Amino acid sequence: MRFNQRPEGSTWGDFGEDDQGATVGRLNLLTPEKVRQGAAEIREGRTFSLSLPLDCPYRPVLNPNRMPPVVRPTLRGELVNFNCDMRRIDPDTTDVMCDDLVVLHTQYSTHWDSLAHAGARFDADGDGEDEVVYYGGYRAGTDVVGPTDTSGAGFDSLPGASTSTGGPLGVDSMARTGLQGRGVLVDLRAHLGDERQPVGLDTLREVMAADGAEVEPGDVLCLHTGFAEHLLERGEDLDAEELRQRGAGLDGRDEALLRWITDSGLAAIVADNYAVESVPARPSDGPAPFLPLHRHCLFTLGMPLGELWRLTPLAHHLRHHGRSRFLLTAPPLNLPRATGSPVTPVATV
Repeated sequence: MRFNQRPEGSTWGDFGEDDQGATVGRLNLLTPEKVRQGAAEIREGRTFSLSLPLDCPYRPVLNPNRMPPVVRPTLRGELVNFNCDMRRIDPDTTDVMCDDLVVLHTQYSTHWDSLAHAGARFDADGDGEDEVVYYGGYRAGTDVVGPTDTSGAGFDSLPGASTSTGGPLGVDSMARTGLQGRGVLVDLRAHLGDERQPVGLDTLREVMAADGAEVEPGDVLCLHTGFAEHLLERGEDLDAEELRQRGAGLDGRDEALLRWITDSGLAAIVADNYAVESVPARPSDGPAPFLPLHRHCLFTLGMPLGELWRLTPLAHHLRHHGRSRFLLTAPPLNLPRATGSPVTPVATV
């Protein structure tokens, strides 16, 4: 075993020592039955793409460490491989070709956080000393590995070989599940408006009860706040301070909410806001995680988080038809080594 003790309330080891071959935590609850339940929600055959353009927000106002994609043509020998007239290579051909490359921050726009995204200091060995570990007791430096100085990180280290890996917790493990099941949308914006506010368990339950939205083990909870739609509508006219005052987010300091997430058996939580939870979290009385919901979901429960999904068109459609459930298909890129991934989720209703 990778651990002698596990965090209170955690799922470490619940799905087998190696999560039955893929370390995906609560995504193990996306069983064939959950896929059938999701498929049973298809009544119209209508699909909604739940992804923002991957360069949205159109200015990097949410996180100064994450930048929009950079796209460049590739080279074909000494030729620019874009609008490339192939007669320059073979005079008998009529082809014109375009190839490109992308430098991509995997968590800039619509994305999944893998279980390698957030770890913690925790005494997994049970010897009284904290280790830097991730879900399931995987170790920093052994399983989740990265460079120890900046020479192997950031734009200035390009080009070159990969220098980091999420190891068994990487996003490619999530991708191999296919990540399909039943989504349940909770329309926070319809009840709470656009003002920034932390949402605790009482408020969440009130909204769900008002709309008849219910979740069961293995469902994916989708929280609509309108934040992503605002990014689209404002284009490049974005104000960082305004964004900090906009939209609901789960209250990661609400212990009752965290217990409910544990007991719910949800497979994953996604939202159309920046972090699913309110950032920064409410002040605590002592040392505490900066992102308590990330700590609880990714580290303790093995529950992936999806951020900056575009949920407004789907939310409007479901509200108009008095529905909250749909088939969700949302595999991340099968990108070995990565700790997060862009995603183009599709809801089918």
